[in-house]
Amino acid sequence: MERMSLLDAAFLDVEDGVTHMHIGSLARFEGPAPHFPDLVELVERKLPRLPRYRQRVRFVPGGVARPVWVDDPHFNLRYHIRHTALPRPGLADDVRNLMGRLMSQPLDRQRPLWEAWVVEGFDDGSWAIISKVHHCMVDGISGTDLMAIMLDDKPDAELPPTKAWEPEPEPSDSQVLRDALVSLAVGPLQQAKSMGSFLRDPRRLGEIAKNTASGLSSFSRNLKSVKPVSIEGSIGPHRSWDQTSVSLDDVKEVRATLGGTINDVLLTLATAGFRALILARGDNPENATMHTLVPVSLRDPDDHSPNNQVTAIIAELPVQLSDTRARLDSIRRQMTEMKNSHQADTGALLSNLTGLAPPMVISAALRGGTALLRRLPQFRINTVTTNVPGPRRPLYALGREMLEYIPFVPLSQGVRVGVAMLSYNGRVAFGITGDWDSVPDLRPMIAGIDEEMRKLLRLSSTRARKRKSASG
Repeated sequence: MERMSLLDAAFLDVEDGVTHMHIGSLARFEGPAPHFPDLVELVERKLPRLPRYRQRVRFVPGGVARPVWVDDPHFNLRYHIRHTALPRPGLADDVRNLMGRLMSQPLDRQRPLWEAWVVEGFDDGSWAIISKVHHCMVDGISGTDLMAIMLDDKPDAELPPTKAWEPEPEPSDSQVLRDALVSLAVGPLQQAKSMGSFLRDPRRLGEIAKNTASGLSSFSRNLKSVKPVSIEGSIGPHRSWDQTSVSLDDVKEVRATLGGTINDVLLTLATAGFRALILARGDNPENATMHTLVPVSLRDPDDHSPNNQVTAIIAELPVQLSDTRARLDSIRRQMTEMKNSHQADTGALLSNLTGLAPPMVISAALRGGTALLRRLPQFRINTVTTNVPGPRRPLYALGREMLEYIPFVPLSQGVRVGVAMLSYNGRVAFGITGDWDSVPDLRPMIAGIDEEMRKLLRLSSTRARKRKSASG
């Protein structure tokens, strides 16, 4: 048995029939598609490196402690890997509809929390793997690690040998409960002990107190209620989805010429997309304020464990600005301020302190809060924008190169549109998730992102020519 972390358990607690907490991706490969049994064998041979994919969630009787992971004694790989095809002629609309439909279906909690759909029938002869993994299993960073493990970095890679697998004996309820009571007794003591190491250091304690106060102040400023727009509010259980991509070299060129970071440029693109969507729906962006939750990884580069190690900051997307350069400058200034505000540090500290509370109380609070948000509007966090660095090199499945790697981000109550950005082999893909009931058409947002990239490149080219002229 392995107990879930506080954050992993939280992703389970906030899930209901409307809020689905699985992340996902669409990985498209060059054709022709391999035989389906060959793909099943590929996954079967790689599974020893992914032990979590053969484990299911076991809840503690009475909910007195966080759930644990146990081996699934009835694990059946054929249940998790499925085969389908697009209707002819296999156009982009068919892909979007399939992705939205699959991501609208919750994962079965009685089984390991993942699925993979092999999809054939693309109009250009390519094929894809659509993956769904519950957020309690992985975060964005470790999720890309899992994809890298499943695939190969060269087309002629040999498959690892087949290894027999026997599940560990399933623990009884009494064993699960006994282990939970031990963790309840030991866990807070261990946390208090780790906290005591810096409480004895006045200088360090003072620095943490100062940074925490700064972070809380920044959080509070960005949590003020704002005027609502139609792309925020209650959501239903069904999802829409769309995607686009930009060249990573183009993003780097804009960064080098106009300033900021790669993330600043990508957030500027997302901001332009939201502005275009707001305009297309008849809202006035000049009167809109959009606060976004931006996940921040706490993961060490050498840490490949399959759990969540993230906190978050809250930033404002300047959708009210009509000028491209002004949007980039606003994002750049704000993200610099965010780094100095210690929002991420504060979020991590508050998460650790929350871990001292009884798990039953935390679970009830999360479920109650989610139910309350279904009835009450919230105009403080309007969207989520997450940027995950993916593999930099081409990857292959049974000798076929992966051509695209496009992410899916889940929605929560009050958030009708979310953006995930994922880099792979020289491009950055934008996966846009919408609530089907309220935002079924995401194409205006895709057009806004594409147009903003063209504008930024023109600005960058003009700036470069002026610099060259001035130096000459």
